[in-house]
Amino acid sequence: MRTVLVVLFDDVQSLDVTGPIEVFAGADVYRGGSYGIVTASLDGAPVRTSSGLTLVPDHSLADAPAPHTLLVPGGPGTRDADPRLIDWLRRHGPRAERLVSVCTGAGLLAEAGLLDGRRVTTHWAYCAELARDHPAIEVDPDPIYVRDGNVATSAGVTAGIDLALALVEEDLGRDAALTIARHLVVFLRRPGNQAQFSAQLAVQTAQREPLREVQQWITEHPGDELSVESLAARARLSPRHFARAFQAETGMTPGRYVDRVRLEHARRLLEDTTDGVEEISRACGYGTPEAMRRAFVRTLAASPAEYRRRFHPAR
Repeated sequence: MRTVLVVLFDDVQSLDVTGPIEVFAGADVYRGGSYGIVTASLDGAPVRTSSGLTLVPDHSLADAPAPHTLLVPGGPGTRDADPRLIDWLRRHGPRAERLVSVCTGAGLLAEAGLLDGRRVTTHWAYCAELARDHPAIEVDPDPIYVRDGNVATSAGVTAGIDLALALVEEDLGRDAALTIARHLVVFLRRPGNQAQFSAQLAVQTAQREPLREVQQWITEHPGDELSVESLAARARLSPRHFARAFQAETGMTPGRYVDRVRLEHARRLLEDTTDGVEEISRACGYGTPEAMRRAFVRTLAASPAEYRRRFHPAR
């Protein structure tokens, strides 16, 4: 039985709490006796989440059982945390076999001195602040979660579910994690270094409808002929006007956006299918495996074959 102790405080993000709890609870249903989930606040009093929900903890932190996994969620309440909570984390955090944070919960672990010398992540909007306030920490703004020894930190909100699934996979195996992911109707995201941003989120959405439609078309048809001329025709603009307008409204040239979408699509196919590299290169618009290899090496410093070896799970 692995005790998962979830720390609660006022203005906590509710999904940071309930997302991982649902994963660990599902794992305990899958294999009884695997996890015992305990929630605790400083004084054992109910807390009000940032969305207005009231959560009633099982214990006060003083009375909580020693955890195997200590999970610290995020939310607005991390920005002005009670000093007693930081002190409790400083004293009890090192005793846990596994330290886990979701979103800005990393800030509480950092305040307690538990992340010094570690590589961590948090919600993209707070990475720069975390790095500035805690120079002894290496903050990586890109991954959805990061593992460094017995410390695991995740990006914003739903990334806590991804991290919890990865921990269940480590503890109980891939079949258990996959079963829970299917039950929760979420992806089983194996590689923690998948980007927090998809290609679509990394750029602005165009204001004008024809340009938005082109963005969507690129996403849905990465294998098509996506030259500036063909995209401009779809937007019913001249190529020159289209290229200027697309960059002005999205912050990225059409060619760069197409490159990002194609690379993201190829990564997903390498991670989630057994399709061959040649088939994937055609499906993603690269034309040849060599063209796709050059794109991977240029952007990810790894060939498609190496990327698949690292991130495609053993069947």
